[in-house]
Amino acid sequence: MGRHGGGRAGLRIGLRARARARWRLLTLTGAGALALAVALTLYGGWPGGGAAPAPSTSTGVYGTPKKPAGSSAELGWGFTHTQYSADHGERAAKRSADDLLSADPMPQNQHIMGWGADNPEPAPGEYDFSDLDRRVELMRRTGATPVLTLCCAPDWMKGGSTGTDWSKKSLEKAPEPEHYQDFADLVGKIADRYPDIRHFIVWNELKGFYDNERNRWDYEGYTTLYNLVYQELKKRNKDNQVGGPYAVMDSDPPGDATNASALSGPWGVIDQRSLDAVEYWNRHKAGADFVAVDGSSYTREDDRLIPDEFAATRKFADVTAWLRRTTHLPVWWAEWYVEPPDANDDRKGWSEEHRTAVQAAALLRMARAGVAAAFYWNPQNTGDDCPGCLWRSTELDDGGAELPMMKLLSRFAKAFPPGTRLRQVDIAADDRPNVLALASDKDVLVVNTLDRAIKASVDGRSFDMAAYEVRWLER
Repeated sequence: MGRHGGGRAGLRIGLRARARARWRLLTLTGAGALALAVALTLYGGWPGGGAAPAPSTSTGVYGTPKKPAGSSAELGWGFTHTQYSADHGERAAKRSADDLLSADPMPQNQHIMGWGADNPEPAPGEYDFSDLDRRVELMRRTGATPVLTLCCAPDWMKGGSTGTDWSKKSLEKAPEPEHYQDFADLVGKIADRYPDIRHFIVWNELKGFYDNERNRWDYEGYTTLYNLVYQELKKRNKDNQVGGPYAVMDSDPPGDATNASALSGPWGVIDQRSLDAVEYWNRHKAGADFVAVDGSSYTREDDRLIPDEFAATRKFADVTAWLRRTTHLPVWWAEWYVEPPDANDDRKGWSEEHRTAVQAAALLRMARAGVAAAFYWNPQNTGDDCPGCLWRSTELDDGGAELPMMKLLSRFAKAFPPGTRLRQVDIAADDRPNVLALASDKDVLVVNTLDRAIKASVDGRSFDMAAYEVRWLER
């Protein structure tokens, strides 16, 4: 989502030892060939030793598909793989991550190019699905409901040459209109290769579809691409679940929005251009099984949390309500963020307890609003420092272990799947300004929104809570 989406380090696959998703032997000359030779010398050749692996050219069914997850768009709470994930690293760490993910399977999402996957069609009719195969295999063996985000496009579909330029500028370009059908054809081959995958998000954040001359999104171009992809996927299997437009729900502070819409709250005002894109797509789409968006609870320009970080999470509920009224479709949050980034797009300013508590508040708001699916971004990093990650990096000897956000997300996914009947929670009057709670027939989630210890009373039970504590109760 702007700098919070396309600007992430996971966009590029660089020459980095061991942490790299997998090196690719590209067509190199001169300095490029010398750089690759030096890298191979320094880092000991291709991961695992031996010669460079041959690209996967098969377009048939890959591996042993799991039983298809069915045709429901109500997937619940999961996460998106980014550049670094549990398909690489130390053997014991990968086993630990597999065990963690298999214990409480959640939906898992993977992009078809970028974010850990190399170019699937580097030249017309020449395919390399090896990275995507590996990520799909990870999702299969850990029992996930797999989701594919159909982004991004090979360079030759974007006015470039064969091969791959992994710069942000290249990756964030949209296909040229004359290649929209080529992209849809590629998607069809991917759908055939993984017949157990039933859920597809078309494109990511309308990348490359902004019309600078008209100062708005080229929603006509995106919708044309979307319709071709939708028709291709439905032709392959009518039970395939397809949605878009993955627009970014940017907001500005009240009274400070140059493109203000009527969709507003104490958290700010949504940019009308984002709503225009959703409304045009909704009117002109060939069909859809869900509507997908992403966004943050903080404002766009100055990263303000209005009126505070916990109350700002109401934005997810208000936007969800608008989407449901406008499209009458299940709502997916393809990405969601609560902590403002720093200049390097890192989110390290909060303690883990603070961060987890605000994320619990966001999940609570989305569940109350009836969100059908939401995907947490970036499950792991390369080193020991990964605020908000789901598990310790599998690049570490002791990696793969559960982190606080994984504990919250997996428990929340089990306790509050879509359609859960929510129950009233009795919070003592003195605690209501400071305590958030969500309850089903069996579980109660309680969040202390203060940076100090409190004594809370929920459903007649009194107990002490530490600063920013997230606590589960059984009814």
